[in-house]
Amino acid sequence: MHRSQSESSVYMRYFTYKSALTAKELKRFTEVNHVDRVAFVVIRGEDIIGVGRYDRLDDPTDAEVAFNISDAYQGMGVGSILLEHLAAAARENDIERFSAEVLPENRKMLTVFAEAGYAVKRHFDEGVVMLEFPIDPTEKSRAVMESREHRAEAKSLAGLLAPDSIAVIGASREWGTIGHTLLHNIIEGGYTGTVYAVNPQAFELGGLASYASVAEVPGPIDLAVVAVPMESIHQVITECAAVGAKGLLIATGGFEKDGESGLARQRELVRLARANGMRVIGPASLGLVNTDPATSMNASVAPGMPKAGTMGLFSQSAAVGVLLYAASVRRGVGVSSIVSAGNRADVSGNDAMQFWEDDPGTRAVGLYLESFGNPRKFSRIARRLSHSKPVIVAKSDVMGLRLPPGHAVRTTQAPAAAVDAMLRQSGVIRVRTNEELMEVAQVVAAQPLPAGNGIAVLANSAALASVVADAAGQNGLDVTVSDADIALHEGASRALPRLAAALVRALEHPAVHCAIITLLPEPGLTNAMLARAIREAAAPSGKPVVAVFTGLLDPVSTADGLLDAGTDAQGRGYGLPCYSSPGVAVNALAAIVRYARWVVREHGEVIAPEGIDVAAAADFIEDALGAVDGVDLLHLSKAQAAVLLGHYGIRVLESAGFETADQAVAAAARLGWPVAIKARDENLRHRLDLGGVRLNITDESSLRSNIAHMREVLDPYAATDLEVQSMAPAGQGCVIRAVEDPLLGPVVSFGLAGDAVNLLDDWAHGIPPLTNTDLADLVGTPRAAARLRGYQGLPAVDLAALEDLLNRVATLKDNHPEVSLLEINPVMASAGGTVVLGVDTWLGNAEQRTDSARRAMSH
Repeated sequence: MHRSQSESSVYMRYFTYKSALTAKELKRFTEVNHVDRVAFVVIRGEDIIGVGRYDRLDDPTDAEVAFNISDAYQGMGVGSILLEHLAAAARENDIERFSAEVLPENRKMLTVFAEAGYAVKRHFDEGVVMLEFPIDPTEKSRAVMESREHRAEAKSLAGLLAPDSIAVIGASREWGTIGHTLLHNIIEGGYTGTVYAVNPQAFELGGLASYASVAEVPGPIDLAVVAVPMESIHQVITECAAVGAKGLLIATGGFEKDGESGLARQRELVRLARANGMRVIGPASLGLVNTDPATSMNASVAPGMPKAGTMGLFSQSAAVGVLLYAASVRRGVGVSSIVSAGNRADVSGNDAMQFWEDDPGTRAVGLYLESFGNPRKFSRIARRLSHSKPVIVAKSDVMGLRLPPGHAVRTTQAPAAAVDAMLRQSGVIRVRTNEELMEVAQVVAAQPLPAGNGIAVLANSAALASVVADAAGQNGLDVTVSDADIALHEGASRALPRLAAALVRALEHPAVHCAIITLLPEPGLTNAMLARAIREAAAPSGKPVVAVFTGLLDPVSTADGLLDAGTDAQGRGYGLPCYSSPGVAVNALAAIVRYARWVVREHGEVIAPEGIDVAAAADFIEDALGAVDGVDLLHLSKAQAAVLLGHYGIRVLESAGFETADQAVAAAARLGWPVAIKARDENLRHRLDLGGVRLNITDESSLRSNIAHMREVLDPYAATDLEVQSMAPAGQGCVIRAVEDPLLGPVVSFGLAGDAVNLLDDWAHGIPPLTNTDLADLVGTPRAAARLRGYQGLPAVDLAALEDLLNRVATLKDNHPEVSLLEINPVMASAGGTVVLGVDTWLGNAEQRTDSARRAMSH
């Protein structure tokens, strides 16, 4: 690498010209200890294209950082990525600051530091720019990393969806084979770029000259569509790398059938592709579709180019992709692009969302997810995307609990509702099936968003209007206008204007934000005629309107889907969303109303709690885990747990175990009267009804008599080990639980202590980091939360104090994945604040959490 660098690049790195490195320099640059001397190397194929390193200085919290980027890759972001990785590694090794020496004329490297988002201090010293900056992530540095990641991933997927050339490797003239179908669909779809067919046993395919190998293709290859047997894929990827192909679409399946060995081969093909700068879609992908007339690409096995529109669709397995494609065609929902990730070995839904966020042709996004690879990243991207475009996610209730074939990702051990909470927190519209996805999609793809939940219900039947109004009310919609007197029996010339006028009047009402029209069949009026009249009447209002044509017996009448659809001068799709079931229509419209409310609400900000010491907590955890091996867990004593929580400003009300009544009296005198006595058994310590707790003991004689009676009552349970604790103010008992989940990472749960959580599973869940709005939602979501706001004459608790405690727990859990389980039970919440009475804490050696600050190369 050094010898291939220009004289200028060598001079910029070493401040002098070196034609070759000495043996001593080579030894220093290639030997590291991964603690005080760390280096990262970026490789493209067999070539080193970038090196970043740090060396710890005399001050153990400082390190000097340096980079060497290959001439051909300077200015492409390699240095920025290396800096991200180096900073993450340095923080793990207790380094707090980086310094660097850069020549003033080395503008590219100065730009790397200036645009990293850190607070960089600089000064000149003997003709050299001296830089110094702390490496703790800041809000700005995180934003810079996310923006850079977004641009890279969006650009890489854009290259796959709008390639200038496609090579179909494994193209075949045999009808029914995947190779034949892919080549045929690309050609028949009107693809505007250049198509190459590669098959060593054919001279001509689909009217194109056939090439025996990738190496013989006369032009550059942007997208290689691979439909060869599984055992030949490795060779094909090697050949594609040799000619500089930019991306691979692998339709070949079968890896999932070979268990771990198949997954290992799948990972190896991705490693080989990425090492040569290629993204991979698949294996087992249904394909890619881009309906933009400038590209017009149907590189998929789906029959025919789908209708052009504004909906971006993502699926994983090919089978689910077929279902989603069929549902979109059946309902007439036009698409901007379709991405089928197959086994999702590389390109994922996260990548697709990064692309669609910037794509002007995409107005809404629909994803059918069978597994999560990086849910923390999904949440971050989906939350950002949902602010500008609706994101509809279809997932089953067991998604995350088990894996589909070929998906090498983690499963979750968190409560089932935690995944739904993550989606809700991200602002996505969650549905269960591909049909439900399209029921919602046909509204967001063709109608404006409502400004509120006021709805007008119109019908030509009073009974039908009543049914729809009831369903709307149950879905949180406010029926502001109801008109059941729309007469349609006097012929189209009178009925249609009457219908349009009634709709216009309803939409003019300021409290009406959307409308649903439910009509029984009338002779002489087709659904198409009614749909056009409704859409044209509703369009000027800027309010969404849906129609229900129910009671139809004619099998050829279209009732479900977008009717009277088209595209306006700006390329935006329009149409009237129609349904055959009133309940389905109301559910879809209510989902849109909830989403629109989420978009305009105050989302808050992440607020760091005051008075926390993250470093001290990290040191405590590191010392405590010193003797823990492998997957073993360490249970902290109450005193140890109190120390850990104390670093986050959480005080645990002190308690003391005792053997004799004299010891209990002495402890009570130290803690302060009045006191409580509790069984130390985990199943009884909160059970007042079983005699496991005695409260408000005010003097020595009462304490002694209660101890004797408790031991007598608890003797059948063999739970006579007791402790004494200061009394907390009366209030509402709550439970806070925080776990480290293999899939979701940190999960914080909140509920009201007792039967609400133990029997009814009445929990609220959140995924840190949590904004102040998220914290308020977490406290207010449980069904029993009404008790916190004043209940049956009791005063309301201090919600701000409860939210502050939750924030401290969430921050602790987010900062320390080694905390496997933290349960605070109970938290006594009252008008005067919160008091932590009990805590249970387990530590373990943390698995690598997904979505860390580090970012891999994307392009």
